[in-house]
Amino acid sequence: MATRWGICGAGNISHDFCVALKTLSHEDHQIVAVAARSLESSKKFAKTHGIPTAYGSYQELVKDANIDVVYIGVLHTHHLQVGLLFLNAGKNVLCEKPFAMNLREVKHLISAARESNVFLMEAVWSRCFPVYTEVGRLLSENTVGEVKMVKVYFGLPLLDRERTTQKEQGGGALMDIGIYCLQFALMVFKGERPESIHATGVLLPSGVDESMVVVLKFSGNRMAICACTIACDLPNDATICGSKGMIRVAHPMHCPTTLEVNGKETEFPLPEPGLPLNFNNSTGLRYEAEEVRRCLLKGLKESIKMSLTDSELLIEIMDEARRQVGVVYEQDSQ
Repeated sequence: MATRWGICGAGNISHDFCVALKTLSHEDHQIVAVAARSLESSKKFAKTHGIPTAYGSYQELVKDANIDVVYIGVLHTHHLQVGLLFLNAGKNVLCEKPFAMNLREVKHLISAARESNVFLMEAVWSRCFPVYTEVGRLLSENTVGEVKMVKVYFGLPLLDRERTTQKEQGGGALMDIGIYCLQFALMVFKGERPESIHATGVLLPSGVDESMVVVLKFSGNRMAICACTIACDLPNDATICGSKGMIRVAHPMHCPTTLEVNGKETEFPLPEPGLPLNFNNSTGLRYEAEEVRRCLLKGLKESIKMSLTDSELLIEIMDEARRQVGVVYEQDSQ
């Protein structure tokens, strides 16, 4: 039986997700419906991707009994409201990152999923890439010895985009791309809670962070340095420094195809897209879709690759980093 997908949102990331699904077997993955805020945009999206059913409201998608799991690709300021709509109706959900705007909202989503006994996963697609799987294997085999330092950089010139610069749209470097840096550090240190969090940054006139650096100190004098910015390009790589060597996830570290271990490179190529993509290496979204299918077939309610506990710790650290730098969203006072 194929996993039947419903797509919530007809924006750029939903487009790329559908393109990625088409690189997988039709016997395993089928897109059966899409919903958008207007029927016109939903129909246009459905025509582009060959989706049989188009809805002009999210409520209609909720009522579709032919869907196994919903992919939520709407703006993250709406993740809580839209996520609850599906979770409370008993739908399995894969929700784009960031899961929600703060820890309170994330806990609300997780509680709803548990009350309805359904699957829920934050779509931190990086965690499902073959490169990340290989990094996990190398760390478990102690290939570079004791990890002492992790360095992650992610920066892109995005100051011309309202979505990344406006507070009302949940903008800021940390929420948009810095989340990838933090999740990488937490993956390396196996979801351990850091002993201390030190953040510094600079704000745009809108009140969101243009740039932020977060330093995490873990037990055993191990550290992670995470730097992100929407003002310019950064190396966009991740380095794990151990007592016996070094692992480097090459640019782009959030959707990588190249891994360097003690100077030796290995390539992990992606399939070619059937349609033009909006974001780099987006056919790699297929890996999180495969992980969702694996979990659903096993009757799991969360994924070990990006567990709900991982999501809670990730947003908790982001909340604290924002507090130290002075980034406050409307949702923080609710």
